[in-house]
Amino acid sequence: MSKKSIKVKSTLCKRVWNATFGKFVCLTFAIWFFVALLSLLWTPYSLLETNGFKVWQKPSFSHWLGTDGTGSDMLSWLMAGSRIELILVFSTVLVAACVGFIVLSFMISSSQMVRTISIMSVDALISIPTVLIALMLAVPFGASVVVIVIACGTGYGLNLARIVRPSAQLALQSDYVTSAVLQGSSRKYVLIHHVLPNIIPVAFVELSLSAGTVILAESGLTYLGIGVPAGVPSWGRVLATSVSLIHVNPLSVVWPGLIVTVVVVALNLFGDVLRKVLDPSSKSTNKVGEK
Repeated sequence: MSKKSIKVKSTLCKRVWNATFGKFVCLTFAIWFFVALLSLLWTPYSLLETNGFKVWQKPSFSHWLGTDGTGSDMLSWLMAGSRIELILVFSTVLVAACVGFIVLSFMISSSQMVRTISIMSVDALISIPTVLIALMLAVPFGASVVVIVIACGTGYGLNLARIVRPSAQLALQSDYVTSAVLQGSSRKYVLIHHVLPNIIPVAFVELSLSAGTVILAESGLTYLGIGVPAGVPSWGRVLATSVSLIHVNPLSVVWPGLIVTVVVVALNLFGDVLRKVLDPSSKSTNKVGEK
């Protein structure tokens, strides 16, 4: 790796850290990643360990966040759940990005017929709720993390394509794209080198919002019984098992709810931070702020 590349990455990280809410986002992500990695090696108690005499216990020295309805340690389940949520978010964002950019290539095609059909198809498909897609997939394949990834990734990908299309269309109509086409550049070259850089800030914001929505969707789908299956640790699973008996131990709902809220807010802010960092028009503002 060249010194210039290292310097650019160091400057980018510094600007993210110094941006508004940048410290909150970075610290939240750092704690999330650390806990996810730590859960691979250690948790206070085994996830399979249950104790019928310690059901719905309040926080104590032996169980920092209390226990659930089977006497399992809630902190251990939340730590293991952070790993599942991390995999879920990365997988869904990756699927959404692939689906979005593939669909976008048809929506900005040089063929008028292809553009019209693809735009009408996206408008029709985007009206289908993510929950309904998950239900249709859960019937033949059963409840699983894969169902959540496919359902949310497809829905968010279509929404991504519709949102970034105006920016992509504007880039295609610019003078430098016209000049590149006159010089013999292929359509693929124009899309990768001229259109893609112009839609990255908007795409990052939309994907970060989608990442936060994935966690909320997982909690909702798991509560309905078509999300993460029983026995698999996740924040949604802990929340779903605790909310039905909230009158017994209200704190059992507070902990997973608080974690979900903080992480979702951080993911939503992350897109806005990246947009400001990557947007050339905001560089002067950030430099003044750093001084």
